[in-house]
Amino acid sequence: MTPWVLHVDLDQFIAAVEVLRRPELVGRPVVVGGNGDPSLRSVVATASYEARAFGVRSGMPMRIAARKCPDAVFLAADNAAYEQASARVMAILADFVPTPLTLEILGWDEAFLGVDTEDPLSLALRAQQAVLRGTGLWASVGIGDNVLRAKMATDFGKPRGTFTLTEGNWFPLIGDLGTEALWGIGKKTARRLAELGFRTVRELAAADPHALGEQVGPTMGPRWVGLARGSARSEVIGTPYVARARSRETTFQHDLTDPVEVRFEVGELARQVALDVVEDGRPAVRVGVKVRFKPFVTLTRSATLAAPTHDADTIASAAVQLLDSLEDDRPVRLLGVRAEFPPDDDRRLNPSRGRAGFGGDAV
Repeated sequence: MTPWVLHVDLDQFIAAVEVLRRPELVGRPVVVGGNGDPSLRSVVATASYEARAFGVRSGMPMRIAARKCPDAVFLAADNAAYEQASARVMAILADFVPTPLTLEILGWDEAFLGVDTEDPLSLALRAQQAVLRGTGLWASVGIGDNVLRAKMATDFGKPRGTFTLTEGNWFPLIGDLGTEALWGIGKKTARRLAELGFRTVRELAAADPHALGEQVGPTMGPRWVGLARGSARSEVIGTPYVARARSRETTFQHDLTDPVEVRFEVGELARQVALDVVEDGRPAVRVGVKVRFKPFVTLTRSATLAAPTHDADTIASAAVQLLDSLEDDRPVRLLGVRAEFPPDDDRRLNPSRGRAGFGGDAV
């Protein structure tokens, strides 16, 4: 038997859950975010494929989504419903009968399966149908010889399909794409790599990892070259994912212009995060703040604490100091505070599934 990695990714998960609850929405553009009111400040958590056809994307302000697709149905996010649906899917995958497997849950809507089989495509189709029969939700399944290739294969199979990506077809399919196509490399990193002369995956793969490391850092240089070469772990780790941080964000319906009020709100967010830290049972070792100014400029700062702590006052003080370091008096539309935990075994984060920063929207 040959070891394979399957990446099961639920299609338009949040929107799909909402459509299951409201069958009359089948085929209509659906946008989920905030309290469902596009006139208020909030962002899109996810959009159905019909809404995406109008240019609506996760993370987009709801007001812009309403302008792009005025006929969309706007719904409030219901995290409890999505958690329940996710739990049903993961239970089905955990008990998948055709073969012994290892299940690694990545989030609400995706998981890796580690399987030993000579027919991974047949197994992927069976897993897809098992989820559909048990929940009514469609999934796409990527098949690969490691987690990176399985994860990226899924995009080729969406929606409702399967795709296989291995060492043999990696460069023919991926080589001429921009580096931002790689799992773990975002737009900012891709721009930085382009400035250094590496615009495509093939160009980055041909780079000297140590020479690149001298320009971008001894850890990231080899890592980015490794991603371009398709290198990643082939082991699926069957242990629960442990969050690396806790964070809270608030978007204000009216811009904050009083520095005293901004500092107060950061302190309040930090105290909420501190409660999350206590609940998690691990101390915070690093604190970060995120500030989005009018009209839409976002700055972040972070710093390592003098000692690991659960103390709310310590976390709040560090967050306010970081805010003050920005020395920016522009009106504020969003604030966020993040507390990071001590680093654990890093195997599950290679390539990155959770880069430093504030939590994104589920898609």
